Amino acid sequence: MMQRVLRSTLSRTLASNSTFTTHFNNPFASSSSSLFSAIPIGGPTSQKLQQPPEILCNFMKWGSVGFIRTLSNFATGFTPLKPKPLDSIVDVHRLKDRDPQDIASAWDDYHIGRGHIGATMKAKLYNLLEHRASECRYFVIPLWRGRGYTTMFVQVQAPHMMFTGLEDYKARGTQASPYFTVTFYKEFAESKDLVLIRGDIVFTSKLTDSEAEWLLETAQSFYLNDARYKLVERFNRETHDFEFKDVLQALNIPIL
Repeated sequence: MMQRVLRSTLSRTLASNSTFTTHFNNPFASSSSSLFSAIPIGGPTSQKLQQPPEILCNFMKWGSVGFIRTLSNFATGFTPLKPKPLDSIVDVHRLKDRDPQDIASAWDDYHIGRGHIGATMKAKLYNLLEHRASECRYFVIPLWRGRGYTTMFVQVQAPHMMFTGLEDYKARGTQASPYFTVTFYKEFAESKDLVLIRGDIVFTSKLTDSEAEWLLETAQSFYLNDARYKLVERFNRETHDFEFKDVLQALNIPIL
């Protein structure tokens, strides 16, 4: 079983009334601040892209693995990302005098039954994740579902981590919306060596709570584990050499 990278037991229920909404940045644009551009990415039979950036060179190879998902309608009225400040979730002043274990326990307890995922991690681990994500912001993760897997696209823009379906990204471009968003709160990083994590399932029709939990753990493992991070580096820097089967093998998922 994959080694867990979260300190605390993840507590969650099916997400509802999520406070996190956003657009992904376009990993294929020249500017990191751009939103998705309208890139004509299609299925295995689509025409070749005209003068694609390097990261797109083998996009069709790994973009079409797994299930070809049936696209579902997105909710209307989707607005830009507006995460809740930590002091609007918990009483930060009262927690300052408590030890890290008590803070982690209180954080987990708070999220039970509230439609969110609550977790914590060591500040040193978060700093490593943030550093590596600043250099390699994007990745793809296969999510196993019964008799096959669907591919999830991940973007890390600290202190946020966002997940959407690769097929939905390919189909919607600038309109792609996240299925699951994560925020890392660093208010206790220096004083308690503790970072609080809050995850929100934006579309419960797209992900279950257990799938979201697994995606969070797995994404962190690819940024924190040296061997796995080499795959993230290859995806971002040496796309020609990236092989999706290496990700499947790292996660002990059958190669279909």
